[in-house]
Amino acid sequence: MTLARMPEPDRTVLDRSDAIIKDLETLIGVDGVISDEEGRRAFETDALTAYRQIPLVVVLPRSTEHVSKVLKYCYENGLKVVPRGAGTSLCGGALPTADSIVIVTSRMNRVIEADFVNRTITVEAGITNLAITDAVSAEGFFYAPDPSSQLACTVGGNLAMNSGGAHCLKYGVTTNNVLGVKLVMMDGEIVEIGGPYLDSEGYDFLALIVGSEGQFGIVTEATLKIIPKMEAARPVMLGFNSCEAAGQCVAAIIGSGIIPVAIEYMDRPAIAVCEAFAKAGYPLDVEALLIVEVEGFEDEIARLLRDIVEIARAFDPKVVEASSSADQSARIWKGRKAAFGAMGRISDYYCMDGTIPLSRLPEVLSRIAQICAEQRLKVANVFHAGDGNLHPLILYNANDADEARRAELAGAEILKLCVSVGGCLTGEHGVGIEKRDLMDVQFSPSDLAVQMRIKSVFDPQWLLNRGKVFPLSALEASERPAADQAA
Repeated sequence: MTLARMPEPDRTVLDRSDAIIKDLETLIGVDGVISDEEGRRAFETDALTAYRQIPLVVVLPRSTEHVSKVLKYCYENGLKVVPRGAGTSLCGGALPTADSIVIVTSRMNRVIEADFVNRTITVEAGITNLAITDAVSAEGFFYAPDPSSQLACTVGGNLAMNSGGAHCLKYGVTTNNVLGVKLVMMDGEIVEIGGPYLDSEGYDFLALIVGSEGQFGIVTEATLKIIPKMEAARPVMLGFNSCEAAGQCVAAIIGSGIIPVAIEYMDRPAIAVCEAFAKAGYPLDVEALLIVEVEGFEDEIARLLRDIVEIARAFDPKVVEASSSADQSARIWKGRKAAFGAMGRISDYYCMDGTIPLSRLPEVLSRIAQICAEQRLKVANVFHAGDGNLHPLILYNANDADEARRAELAGAEILKLCVSVGGCLTGEHGVGIEKRDLMDVQFSPSDLAVQMRIKSVFDPQWLLNRGKVFPLSALEASERPAADQAA
């Protein structure tokens, strides 16, 4: 893939790399700094593996104070910084530049406090998403946002990208489940925003920080909502003869007033790949499959599943399988949760992430198929249908430069399509470098200028995660002298 350009490295920084490494080792210890090429190579990419660049140096702080020391040093020496959790970003959000220092929060993974009376948990940013729920499940609680990568992804990365997952349909996205953060500013100042309560005084800076993709500071701790687990949850599997019927069924379920825990969608190519991998018992003779899960008391679950099946009857489902046991529920979910890994067994894929209004789902699915066919590429759709968060997987050969280019072109057209029907460029993966140059599809020059001015308030030298989120052309234009811009 070649369409995204990164800023040129600062040669003066590269020339003094040895001195920078020594200074960092003095600040946080030799064991917290990775400077050899083999070690740095492990951080050359994130889950958008088509783009790679070995960073100048990698640091692994063990505390907020470590992060503060490193950022203060970088601020005073004009060094670029790339924050990183587990490196599961699918949009190149953690891609380094050759002259950048990657700050990895994975060693900061403690649970600081779980408060079951007030239903909060405070954790360090490097803890994995799944470990948060593991820490409170024995007391009957869980943390609602659950990205597909929850086994590996960190909550710091989830906050940076506002990453959610299937449960967001009922419980809201990450920003709706975060109460407060400890944030280290680029100059090393440590600030606390929000706290263990539902609202805080002053401006709502927390809403600004969540989803800011490491542009404003580095989150080192977060206080999150935890939710009592329902008595039970069970899914129903619905197979349809057309993608349009499945899409219409999703809109009808939501329109009825029922809010399931999750509505997940797979099209025929995805069903075949997932079934071959997981042996989940998925039907292979349908065009689209929905997994709709509801929760509550047993009689409530039974009633909701009956109502959902009744709604689905209007769209002539070919398969209706409501779970009646924990084993059956696990089997139904097994293929969906393994979907991305299963797809990776058969092909390289480019995972898109846009959102659309539910009412436009059938026509968007049809147009996605057309766009990929025009680029002579296959596509499989696996996504969170309930909240309109699409994840088309465009299949391509990463060793074929032309196919990779066509995959990016198809992806760009799909994202433009999402915006054109009233949706958004990103659902939960963020902008990163992947969608950076499409920002002007969604935002006017004035919109972007305002966003860039806010970035400048937090990071006047633009050292934090530079080259992400904002189109390079807009950044370069803003840096030109006023006389040049007038000319």
